[in-house]
Amino acid sequence: MSEKPVPLPAGEHRILRRDEVEIKTGFKRAHIYHLMKAGKFPKTIRLGIRAVGWDSLEIDQWIAERRSERG
Repeated sequence: MSEKPVPLPAGEHRILRRDEVEIKTGFKRAHIYHLMKAGKFPKTIRLGIRAVGWDSLEIDQWIAERRSERG
């Protein structure tokens, strides 16, 4: 008995590494981690002992929310 896969929202869904997140947001490492600590930025996904990444859809949604706040 196999389960049906959950359909993903439209758009590319992958794990982004820090350099990609910096490029997409325009923020540097320290600011990204400061926002995460304050609960204002998506949390990382542990990929290995010393490797983390971010869900691309969460980052895209976070950026879209900032755009909608502009007014």
